[in-house]
Amino acid sequence: MPAQPNPFEKIRYVFLDREGILNLKPPEGQYVENWEQFHLLPGVENAIARLNRAGFTVIVVTNQRGIALGRMTLADVREVHHRLRQHLAGCGAHLDGIYVCPHDIGKCHCRKPETGLFEQAFSDFPDARPDNSVMIGDSLSDIEAGMRIGMATILVPGDPSTQAPDIERAAALATATSASLTEAADRYLFTADIGSK
Repeated sequence: MPAQPNPFEKIRYVFLDREGILNLKPPEGQYVENWEQFHLLPGVENAIARLNRAGFTVIVVTNQRGIALGRMTLADVREVHHRLRQHLAGCGAHLDGIYVCPHDIGKCHCRKPETGLFEQAFSDFPDARPDNSVMIGDSLSDIEAGMRIGMATILVPGDPSTQAPDIERAAALATATSASLTEAADRYLFTADIGSK
């Protein structure tokens, strides 16, 4: 029986959700409104630095509905991302792109599970394609967005107390599951030679 192809073998572009992957996810209905409320999860800086060094392009795609609800402004979110980039730089890491959906549910083509944020990234990174990209997220909308555009997907279910609804369905649909960004990178992304991609 022939060996099954490794769905992560050609990956060069790593798309990350924000809450639950990079930082502690707030309880349902709450939002990260400023840097003081942004708490990086353990190992994130090192995981991103290692992905950078291995030649992966690391891109964040994040729904920020709190903007539409008036909980924070787009400028507030940009300030959080500015501070995040500064912090990562001090750890020898960087993000190659950050794409934000500021809209409410059903009001746009960019809010995951829609694919607009990925399409923006593919326009900015012409070598990125669904077959060389992976989406790592903590919710059904992350996994469905990746699937819709044809990417491999990795679900990080996160803390049971703040897990997104439909987590079981997300796990069933995802290409793989992991406990954290670090584990996802170690198990699925660092197993192939980046030079052959």
